[in-house]
Amino acid sequence: MTKPITEDAITQLYSSTLPKSLVIAHLGCSSGPNTLFVVSELIKVVDQLRRESRHDQSPEYQVFLNDLPGNDFNTIFKSSPSFQKKMSNQLGASASPCFFTGVPGSFYDRLFPSKTLHFVHSSYSLQWLSMVLEQVESNKANIYIAKTSPPSILRAYHAQFQRDLSMFLKCRAEELVLGERMGLIEEEKMDSSNIPQYTPSPSKVKFEVSKEGCFFIDYLEVFEVNWRVNNTSKINSSDDQFCDGNYNVAKCMKVVAEPLLVSHFGDAIIEAVFRRYRKILSNRISKENT
Repeated sequence: MTKPITEDAITQLYSSTLPKSLVIAHLGCSSGPNTLFVVSELIKVVDQLRRESRHDQSPEYQVFLNDLPGNDFNTIFKSSPSFQKKMSNQLGASASPCFFTGVPGSFYDRLFPSKTLHFVHSSYSLQWLSMVLEQVESNKANIYIAKTSPPSILRAYHAQFQRDLSMFLKCRAEELVLGERMGLIEEEKMDSSNIPQYTPSPSKVKFEVSKEGCFFIDYLEVFEVNWRVNNTSKINSSDDQFCDGNYNVAKCMKVVAEPLLVSHFGDAIIEAVFRRYRKILSNRISKENT
């Protein structure tokens, strides 16, 4: 969904500067099979622009991959030779090398030297707050913002989001070259658990960026999430669960949420939690479809 925005941003950057080297940072890169997909798409866009402008040499690429220290960077590095080979096969002899560096740490702090980055990409990451709120004890029976959450919880989440986004923008403003681009159980255990996530409205994002004053928003759009993440008509499987949109959504959410839940509740409840979550999804999707 965000691909056209990313492509437009890298197009404007390359066309206006024609750099001999491009320094790209992927913040919140994770370590799955799609970690390097964004990088490959950016490189292909730049190479197409290079061909259209009839430049002989493609820029070299320095790619910084950032995530928290617990991320499995070794898995990413092991995949880099096959990535380089794939790029060479797709782009031909003109393909320039791509140099990867792992940068462990929180993107709510400084990660890079001043004025070193040309392009920053972060997708499905900035909704995570930098910390679990101290006021969680008053959010009883909830692990996130809910209808029964007191107003103090809503204010606390919003205030933490403001602090985090402000710090994120300040850090990236220092690190980006001027004019470059950036694209964001037991009752006691239940009551003490809160997910450090906040999804702001577009108006809140605009307000915080304007207040910080380091960046201008070129483009801002809200995308609707499709609960049926797979087109089941195209799936041929003897196992009905893989053709079930509820199963696919629950499985996707489990990848993200399981480490948070295990760290607080232990792993004994995980399967039961996501079986129940799948039932909740089934009820919700059936209501939306009627």
